[in-house]
Amino acid sequence: MRHRNGYRKLGLTSSHRQALLKNLAISIVTEGRIETTIAKAKTFKSYIEKLVTKARVNDFNAHRDVFEQLQHKEATKKLINEVAPKFVGVEGGYTRVIKTRTRKGDASLMAIVEFTK
Repeated sequence: MRHRNGYRKLGLTSSHRQALLKNLAISIVTEGRIETTIAKAKTFKSYIEKLVTKARVNDFNAHRDVFEQLQHKEATKKLINEVAPKFVGVEGGYTRVIKTRTRKGDASLMAIVEFTK
């Protein structure tokens, strides 16, 4: 049972899980949309929405906070200068998760994660 468990562990150690979320965030910022499993997509949605909320402020401290999470200069610049300004008047709901298919190799349910605007 999953009663009172606060987050999805995804079968990974905490450092591996953080690296996974960071790499997914870099990919969605640079590419615009990604395809991953539904469990990863649901976990990733809260991660990227918190980053976009920080990036909407568009000041030096926001830039430092986002870079601390991503550790990728180009993705940080693109998130703060191009992606986040689209969501200035919006309070949450920056991404959508669209269920797509069942992966052939292991029958995992797949989903596409993309920004709404």
